[in-house]
Amino acid sequence: MLRMGFRLVLAAEDGIEVIGEAGDGAAALSMVRALQPDVVLMDVRMPGVDGIEATRRVVAEAPDSRVIILTTFDLDEYAFAALRAGASGFLLKDVRPPELVAAIRSVAAGDAAIAPRVTRRMLELFAERLPDAGRAPASDDRLAALTPREHEVFAALGEGLSNAEIAERFVLSEATVKTHVARVLGKLGLRDRVQAVVLAYETGVAGR
Repeated sequence: MLRMGFRLVLAAEDGIEVIGEAGDGAAALSMVRALQPDVVLMDVRMPGVDGIEATRRVVAEAPDSRVIILTTFDLDEYAFAALRAGASGFLLKDVRPPELVAAIRSVAAGDAAIAPRVTRRMLELFAERLPDAGRAPASDDRLAALTPREHEVFAALGEGLSNAEIAERFVLSEATVKTHVARVLGKLGLRDRVQAVVLAYETGVAGR
């Protein structure tokens, strides 16, 4: 019934076509391989292959297909792990139709499914519940490739700042910030701003 509701909402939108549905992770993977969708709405808890493993495989096997995780938020602690696996964002299952459509369009365009500031608040909540929450921040050799300015921009992304907020902080134009963000994502091999927040959190750059 939930899938039916999503289908009815999306079918009414110009430029969006629902090309497949699946009831579990294994079926979803088979359909992604065959259909190569632009965006996949992925549940976290499914029989057999769960949403985290399915997301990891989608990212590895179909890099042009971006994943939005669907979660109940207060129950699905593993949504954070799904973001680490390569998802481009996540939504609550009771998301309003306009927000669902906007998220799909945003992810299809290469951006995040939710606002970076909201993303970070969710990550902080989930991190407290993860088994490895007490571990030291991980090191990442990719950060050495960033220039001092790019490192500042990366840290600002980790705080969840928008391009306009970053521009105001560093007295730059938004166009310049956009260029810096693109270079940061490229050098770090990240798909979008959500992944930048995840990496900033894991390496301890965020929250310093």
